[in-house]
Amino acid sequence: MGIRETLGEYFGFAEHGTNLDREIRAGITTFLTMSYIVVVNPSIMTDQPETEFLDGIAIQGLSAGQIEQKLAVITILSAFTATLVMALYANRPFAQAPGLGLNAFFAFTVVGSLGVPWQTALAAVFVEGIIFVLLTVAGVRKYVIEAFPEPVKFAVGAGIGAFLAIIGLEAMGIVVNDPATYITLGGVASDPVAILSVVGLFFTFALYARGVRGSIIIGILATTLAGVVVTFAGLVQPGVVASPAIQQGGFDASALTSPDYDIRPLAGAFVSGLVGDPAANLDAFAFSLVVFTFFFVDFFDTAGTLTGVGQAAGFLDENGDLPEIEKPLLSDGIGTTVGAMLGTSTVTTYIESATGVEEGGRTGMTALVVALLFLGSLVLVPLAAFIPLYASHIALVVVAVIMLGNLTDIQWDDVTHAAPAGMTVLIMPFTYNIGYGIAAGIITYPIVKAAAGEFEDIRPLQVLLAALFVIYFIVRTGGVLSAIGG
Repeated sequence: MGIRETLGEYFGFAEHGTNLDREIRAGITTFLTMSYIVVVNPSIMTDQPETEFLDGIAIQGLSAGQIEQKLAVITILSAFTATLVMALYANRPFAQAPGLGLNAFFAFTVVGSLGVPWQTALAAVFVEGIIFVLLTVAGVRKYVIEAFPEPVKFAVGAGIGAFLAIIGLEAMGIVVNDPATYITLGGVASDPVAILSVVGLFFTFALYARGVRGSIIIGILATTLAGVVVTFAGLVQPGVVASPAIQQGGFDASALTSPDYDIRPLAGAFVSGLVGDPAANLDAFAFSLVVFTFFFVDFFDTAGTLTGVGQAAGFLDENGDLPEIEKPLLSDGIGTTVGAMLGTSTVTTYIESATGVEEGGRTGMTALVVALLFLGSLVLVPLAAFIPLYASHIALVVVAVIMLGNLTDIQWDDVTHAAPAGMTVLIMPFTYNIGYGIAAGIITYPIVKAAAGEFEDIRPLQVLLAALFVIYFIVRTGGVLSAIGG
């Protein structure tokens, strides 16, 4: 029996009406559409020295470029592991990698705003992954889904999109701080970073509108190249829009960060976040909220993506459910757990998997191709440190626009849906906290439902969650903690 026959029998090509060539083509397509995460995730997760506050992982003795390369390796390995499990265990054409939104929540909110040590943040991701696995194995998915208000679930994606947009537009110089209005338009006609960002953003949108596979990563690379060209030509000072290695009319190899594949400073760091001193810097309730936020977004994003892509592939049964959904959910939980152990934020199923399904991918062979391509991309790790922040963050704005499409699922003509959904979407970007947005939506839901007399739509667990979040906000913002500490 040849390799084609062996693979066909293992993955069930005949049963799913597909073949090896189609599956390989589908896997390549999926990888191209999501490969941007290899350079974007490290740039988000790493503390950037140009910012005034800690906004990601910082390790003494290591430059931002060195950390980004380590995180690129970890991003690749976690994506490879999770997608490999999806391929060989779940036999589904779904690809996984560290998710946009939760990596920003990790860096800007948990580490940045809350001041949580990054080791402890990794510990929260690890705990979330374990909970995800246990709940999936226990088969309580149905009860978890029923516990959360429907409008909040629909609004989370759009809220995360708005959150990503703020982060991306700020890094691109399109949005800047303003003492009077908090934020305002940046120097889009004078700031070289903003100019290149705008050009790169619209170029990426144009590629996406044309249906070009890999449009996001092409846009990022093209914007980076444009920065190199204008710096080399002497139109912009070195180090502004391109790597310091690029000089006017020349190239300084000594300014490049040496290739770095040693992930030991990050791998296993979650352990110190669980049992070491860093854990003492975060109270139990706040830690639980961080874990809850990671779990909520991961679970419903994954479940929604699996259902949506499953529908496109014709996998859903007569009830609209994905058969044996526990297998891909378990793959997600395993990926998240392994990712946290290696040193990155939550791993989730990518909606970009739909592009591979559109190309005919129907089995785990598609996912296997994606996993192998991720592994092969290890040779491109040095590229992660070479791409400037503004170029990589083009991906955030593009993905943010796409995620706003979730707003169409909300019943805006029903205030009992519109109010909790609106609060979820608005609170996330304005507080730089996905968890606060979810909490605001959960609190609002039983209030407006009770006011409308629709008590039958309110479940006891929803009331309990709302009450717990009210208590949390009182404790966190009412000076209770400082009073106790004093």
